[in-house]
Amino acid sequence: MSGHSKWSTIKRKKGAADSKRSKMFSRISKEITIAVREGGDDPEVNPRLRVAIANGKGINMPKDNIARAINKADKDGSTLQESTFEGYLPNGIAVFIECLSDNNNRTVSNIRSIFTKRGGNLGTNGSLSFIFERKGVIQIPKGSLDPEEFQLEIIDAGVEDFQVEDDMFIITTAIEDFGAVQKRLDELGIVAENVELQRIPNETKILPLNDSLKILRIIDDFEEDEDVQNVFHTLEVTEEVMKSME
Repeated sequence: MSGHSKWSTIKRKKGAADSKRSKMFSRISKEITIAVREGGDDPEVNPRLRVAIANGKGINMPKDNIARAINKADKDGSTLQESTFEGYLPNGIAVFIECLSDNNNRTVSNIRSIFTKRGGNLGTNGSLSFIFERKGVIQIPKGSLDPEEFQLEIIDAGVEDFQVEDDMFIITTAIEDFGAVQKRLDELGIVAENVELQRIPNETKILPLNDSLKILRIIDDFEEDEDVQNVFHTLEVTEEVMKSME
């Protein structure tokens, strides 16, 4: 879990770059659209929308962009479809990809092309269900919070793992406790920077530095596709790998 939480921090910092920001805005806009389609446009009674809006604010997404995504949901929401892809990259690294798209044929073609060009193998849906477990992951700016006191305040709500990485708390919960932990944070008046359901690998694999960087470049290829929302993988992102990316 430690390697996973460190990678979450790295991804957050990478996302601050202008080249990544537009992609992140697009990702949040799509999530808002789906949330409104499923539960209406009132975040007070729509938990998925509330989380999407909070995530938008966490990456400094302009209020106008958020309002526009909510207003466009009736028109755009009906065309967006969720899909997932599973497969293996070189050196036996498993990968799970979540997409939102208005053109499934395009999505399938693009994802298949990356697998093929990069020496991977696209599998069938469900083939990697035993490798990844869905959990809630919440990132909270450390600010003036005392780590020990804060952990004691929320541990009984269903926190499974509590990590402190640089200026960020990273909390992991079982999927059934995800809502309870969010509710407890609301009661404490604590605002998260990012809240999402992730697919956490049960085991990770360590590769030599060059091989690890090649895998991460493939992950980037997937993440840069306009239809891709999230990419989860079993590569262990070691300290050596992280230092080489700084």
